[in-house]
Amino acid sequence: MNSEDEIKEKPPRAGKLQGLIIRSATPADADGLTALVNLPGCRYGTLRLPFQTSAETRQRLETLGPGGKEILAEYDGQIIGSLFLGPMLGRRRHVASLGMAVHDDYTGKGVGSALMRAALDVADNWLGLRRVELTVFVDNTSAIRLYEKNGFVTEGHLRQFAFRDGKYVDAYTMARLKA
Repeated sequence: MNSEDEIKEKPPRAGKLQGLIIRSATPADADGLTALVNLPGCRYGTLRLPFQTSAETRQRLETLGPGGKEILAEYDGQIIGSLFLGPMLGRRRHVASLGMAVHDDYTGKGVGSALMRAALDVADNWLGLRRVELTVFVDNTSAIRLYEKNGFVTEGHLRQFAFRDGKYVDAYTMARLKA
C-alpha cells in the first residue's frame, strides 16, 4: 500500500468532562473570570482587550443590565467557560445577544455545548426569547460548528469587523430563531 492508498483517520475526539458545573456568576467570581478572559486563546476569539483587571470584571458582573445572565462553567474549582446572554429592550425585547469564552486547555471537551444548552434553556423557557444573535470571527471554525449545531445560521459577513493581533478581521453575524 503506497501513501496515496493509506486511510487517513481522524484523531479520537477529546473526552467530555465529568463533574462540570454550570452555574450563574456572581461578583465574587471576578478573579476567576478575569483569569479566563486574559488567556491568549480565549481572548483571541472574543472582543476583549488584553490585561483586563478583576475590578473591571467585577463592575461588569454587578451591572449586567435587565435580564442579563452570565453563566459559568466550573471544573475542579476553576472557571473554564463563560457565556453572557443579554436580552434587549423595547421593540427588540424578543432578542438577546450572546457571547462566549472557553478556557484554552478545555476546548473540544463539551464546555461550550454545556454553556449553550443552559443559555438556550433560559432564552426559550424562562425569558420567552424568539431570537438569539451573536458575532463570531470567520476563522473560529470550532465555534461556528457549535453555533450551527445549536440552530444558528449565518445572516451576514461583516468585513473588517474588529482589530485583532495587528490587523482587521472579518466576522459573521449569526442568529437562532425560535418558531
